[in-house]
Amino acid sequence: MTVKIITTDEELAKAYDIRKTVFVMEQHVPVELEIDEFEQDAIHFLCSDNNQHIGASRLRIVDHFGKLERICVLKEARGKNYAKQLIDAMEKELMNQGITEARLNAQTYIVPLYESVGYKVVSAEFMDANIPHVEMVKDL
Repeated sequence: MTVKIITTDEELAKAYDIRKTVFVMEQHVPVELEIDEFEQDAIHFLCSDNNQHIGASRLRIVDHFGKLERICVLKEARGKNYAKQLIDAMEKELMNQGITEARLNAQTYIVPLYESVGYKVVSAEFMDANIPHVEMVKDL
C-alpha cells in the first residue's frame, strides 16, 4: 500500500474519479460542489494497493493550519485502514511545512475514525451538501 502526493495530470484524473465515485455517485453530492475552486491550490494525494488506485484526498494550507479534505476510499477497499494512511500522509506533509494544527470537516458517521487518530470535535453539527458534519481539530 502506498500513499503519494500527486504529481501528474493522469494521477489527478484518477483521484477525481475516486472522489466522484464516493461523493457524487454514492453520497449524491453535486459535482460542482465536489470539484471546486480550491482544486488548484490544494496538494492532492492518491492511495494505491497492488497497483490499484483505491483512495484519494486533498490538503490545503489555510491561514496557520492545514485543512484535510475530500478523504475517501472506494467501497470495496474500506475497512482496511487506507483512510488512516491518507490522513497520516497529509499530516506528515503539514509537519514538513512547519504547520502544527490540522482541521477537517467530518461527516458525523465517520467521527470515530478521526477520533481514533487524535482529532477532537470542536463544533456543533452543521449541514454541508445535505450531509451532517462537525469540525474537528488536531495538534500535530
